[in-house]
Amino acid sequence: MKQTSESKSIERASMHFILMMGLVSLFGDMAYEGARSSTGAFMATLGASAGIVGFVAGFGELLGYAVRIFSGHLADRTKAHWPLVFLGYGLILCVPLLALAPTWQIATLFILCERLGKAIRSPARDALLSYATKRVGRGWGFGIHEAMDQIGAIIGPLIMSLALYFGLGFRGGFSLLLIPAVLLLVVLTLVKRTTPAPQKFEMEEKVGEDAKEGKLPMVFWRYMLFVCFAGVGLIPFQIMAYHMKTGAFVADVNIPIYYAIAMGIDALFALIVGRLYDSIGLRSLLFVPVFTLPIPLFALARDPISLAIGVGLWGLVMAVHETIMRAAIADIVPPARRGTAYGIFNAGYGISLFCGSFIIGWLYDISLAYVILFVLIAILLSFMTFVMFLGKYR
Repeated sequence: MKQTSESKSIERASMHFILMMGLVSLFGDMAYEGARSSTGAFMATLGASAGIVGFVAGFGELLGYAVRIFSGHLADRTKAHWPLVFLGYGLILCVPLLALAPTWQIATLFILCERLGKAIRSPARDALLSYATKRVGRGWGFGIHEAMDQIGAIIGPLIMSLALYFGLGFRGGFSLLLIPAVLLLVVLTLVKRTTPAPQKFEMEEKVGEDAKEGKLPMVFWRYMLFVCFAGVGLIPFQIMAYHMKTGAFVADVNIPIYYAIAMGIDALFALIVGRLYDSIGLRSLLFVPVFTLPIPLFALARDPISLAIGVGLWGLVMAVHETIMRAAIADIVPPARRGTAYGIFNAGYGISLFCGSFIIGWLYDISLAYVILFVLIAILLSFMTFVMFLGKYR
């Protein structure tokens, strides 16, 4: 009876930690997703060319993923998870500082610093979350976190839209984003005080020989092969939006609505696939190739209904990517090496998205048929590597 009572108490504490970290991510997404919805247009007002805007956006994403290899390893080596999380989230304050940027060069500095902050905090934060999800279900825990994250991603751009609508301009909108940026640091401080050592949620977990020797299990690398092929084969929303705009298939004012729908589907299905993962385990990752494969057939169509279906499928796949792909790491890798694993996972995933986006964009200018063929090959390879990974994991 005492064990049951203690177990329930730990489970409640775990869920409290997940919800509070979800609130942190919600405020964080309000700030930086709100800014990202307008930084391109803002830099144009400062005299930046399209090439500069594209380079800053691409390099920022690459920086935001590549650095995670080092920040994840640092988290495991020093066990300084909380300092890395605070430093990373603290750099979100660069978002409201955009309101003071006099030139596009200064704005670029703030944008890249914010992306660097995401790279610093993400592996350490995901490792801390993984300890808490042990008690409530890996998929459900990460699903809740992703759903709250996406709510912030929807609210942030709406704040910027309202600021522009009421004549506050880009600088006024960036200034308003100081509110969620400060709130997230307040909530994060409270989380640290109430749960200073979330590692205790999974202290009973045994550490394998590979972890003791500082190695990641071989099955992790097989999993990464699947993750990278899945990332390469996913058409980015930017290409979908470009297709809608250049083909005049959707009115300009409706393109952001399509994106908001995708984010809403992402938030909803994050909870559903999270629960499914806890029921059937790693087999639920089969959703990735199954639902990614038809995306180009709908997302690159010429009618609004087909485009909406394509965007909806994209939102569903993003829910799987951001939820159970992350949850799987916690089941594959022992706690002692989880920060490193999340760093490598995020970096590999991000670089694969970057490479896939570049190739798909290049092929789009040649022929839509080539885009479809490329996605088909990438997703077939992801399916093959998934079967290989699952067979070895069992």
